[in-house]
Amino acid sequence: MSLSLDPESLNTCVACGLCLPHCPTYRVTGDEALSPRGRIDAMRAVELRGAPIDDEFVEFMSTCVQCRGCEPACPSGVPYGELIERTRTELADRGRTTGWLQRRAFSVLPHHWLLLRGSTALAVLQRIGVVPKRFVAGRLPVRRGPAVRPTASPAAAEAWIHTGCVMDAWMRGTHRSLARLLDAMGVRYATPSADGGCCGALHAHAGLHTDAVRLAERTMASMPGDAPILVDSAGCGAAMKEYGRLVGTPEAERFSARVLDANEYIARHVDLLPSMRPVPGPLIVQDPCHLRHVQREHGAVRQLLAPLTEVIELDDAGLCCGAGGAYSVVEPELAGEIRTRKLEAVDRAAARSGAVTVVSANPGCSMHLEGALRERGMTVQHPIDVLAAALP
Repeated sequence: MSLSLDPESLNTCVACGLCLPHCPTYRVTGDEALSPRGRIDAMRAVELRGAPIDDEFVEFMSTCVQCRGCEPACPSGVPYGELIERTRTELADRGRTTGWLQRRAFSVLPHHWLLLRGSTALAVLQRIGVVPKRFVAGRLPVRRGPAVRPTASPAAAEAWIHTGCVMDAWMRGTHRSLARLLDAMGVRYATPSADGGCCGALHAHAGLHTDAVRLAERTMASMPGDAPILVDSAGCGAAMKEYGRLVGTPEAERFSARVLDANEYIARHVDLLPSMRPVPGPLIVQDPCHLRHVQREHGAVRQLLAPLTEVIELDDAGLCCGAGGAYSVVEPELAGEIRTRKLEAVDRAAARSGAVTVVSANPGCSMHLEGALRERGMTVQHPIDVLAAALP
């Protein structure tokens, strides 16, 4: 059997083990098979040595959070994200992963009106206590307020605000905060057409390659031109920056070059902001994996917040929180153990600083941590919301 993997990419791994401390599933299990090195060895066994795609192999691959924390730590530059994504695609195509219920749930994401109504209904059910925390750990909004209205036509826009699917349904207020910041900076912005809601990130992670490409093409068509595209969801931004690889066209490469994390864009143009008010703090920064390890733009959050308040770092070297898109739903036990380690790091940071607020630039991380933080008397905020609150 073949996984359609590039042998050269597989052989880039020299099994040095420097990735192990950065892998959340290895950290909580101590199992070599649940590490990047172990998973790559299993991929080699199938691709190069004819090993079967059995239940054990499927478990090794499906338990990966796809945080990609191993990539910055790897001295050989192993393209682990591409290898695991292609492997997951082969498994999904063979019906070994991503079952019908998960596929049905993902099919809702491109239909934004349906997602909004479903999210509202889920929020109501959550309030009356009938939604298990496995499915949604954080508190969903019953009301989300008005959508962002563009201040320029697509042809005249100086930037685009990518509104997305889950981000708009669960954290629409952050879009409004980003719009307020752009207004204060004098930047005119557009919003994507109705076809540009879901970027396909969750589909790509789940191995639904054809769906991911289709949604990527819709997203690209919804934001034409050359203006930068600002994304306030770290996972979506990471996926959109990799459209060139996913779609494989020059147009996709050009589109990806326009994509910027919202914090990244504002940090580049911080001179356009007015004098900001101090922010109550201190604030603990939790880096979403796809901002820190994939986009590698987590420094922008510190650049923006440090002049306004005391920024407190976690001591866990940027380890994953266990959210991983749909990972916390399909692998709740491992996701819970990974989250426990993250919360222990938060507790240590809070104990030494007195901080009661965590900032995180991704909706999945925020929702995954929010319930447990609330029990500790703490809150989680998006850095864009914190920054907008500091506007005069």
